[in-house]
Amino acid sequence: MGYKKASDVLPNELVLIIQEYFDGDYLYIPRKKGNELSWGEKNGTKRALKDRNLSIFHHYINGATKGQLAKEYHLSIKSIERIIYQQKE
Repeated sequence: MGYKKASDVLPNELVLIIQEYFDGDYLYIPRKKGNELSWGEKNGTKRALKDRNLSIFHHYINGATKGQLAKEYHLSIKSIERIIYQQKE
């Protein structure tokens, strides 16, 4: 979430009205219904993890051991097992 200066994005009249209720502090304005993003969608993290997990699975089915994958991806063997199990589904 990025911060924007209210006076840069809102009409001055609206800023003055908001200041009557909430002056000089941070105010969170939630997204409209239906515009929500799930975790990792905005910055690409969700897609990057999906690609990584698919890569781990392909390496595994092509003969890499769980130990090798754990070392290569800096994850625990338990995490590698969880990823492999999820990709099989």
